[in-house]
Amino acid sequence: ERIIADNPMEGVKNLPEPEEEFDIMTVEEMRWLFKAPDRKYFAGFRDYVIMHVLTDSMMRIVELTQLKESDFNFEDKTVIIRAKVAKSRKSRLIPLKPLTLRLVKELIKINEDFQSEYVFLTNYGEPINRDLFRKNLNDYAEKAGIKKNVHPHLFRHTAATMFLEDGGDIRHLQMLLGHADLRMVIRYTHLSNYALQKQHAKHSPINKVASKMSRPRKNKL
Repeated sequence: ERIIADNPMEGVKNLPEPEEEFDIMTVEEMRWLFKAPDRKYFAGFRDYVIMHVLTDSMMRIVELTQLKESDFNFEDKTVIIRAKVAKSRKSRLIPLKPLTLRLVKELIKINEDFQSEYVFLTNYGEPINRDLFRKNLNDYAEKAGIKKNVHPHLFRHTAATMFLEDGGDIRHLQMLLGHADLRMVIRYTHLSNYALQKQHAKHSPINKVASKMSRPRKNKL
């Protein structure tokens, strides 16, 4: 019970925490999943639109469930994540593709009878919650024959990885994801061995060093 002059932990390094490995879906698996909802019914079409928005925007499911019609700007082709909704408590503007916006517009039109300011609603007109969508997603994954653990956040992981694999800039990805720390985004660069192999094949220094040295070998008989 006394104060010591020296710090016994001085010079002792912290052990690095193991990085969580993300699982992601393939393009083919995502196509199967998109086909699973029965769009003849309100819930099926709503979930189909949710899948598009999650993939296109890379937003979190808790951000999506709080989206209001006024958050969408159909002329500028953007959606705003309000500060009070964002996990970072900072608002951000996300561009959306015309296809995604057309689907959102159609869903808003269908929602008119509910007279709600929110976009993604249950059959009873209340804002959908992530647990209900996750339950539906499990059913869709089973129907599509996908063996992976498919959950709402998997769209964010998958879309971020595809963005980088397609040559997207990591700084722009940081803005889309809403991460204040770039280290959170760098995790996505570790996900794809395919992307690493493709970049290595294209940029390896051995391409220049060995190109003129690769002549046919003469075999002595």
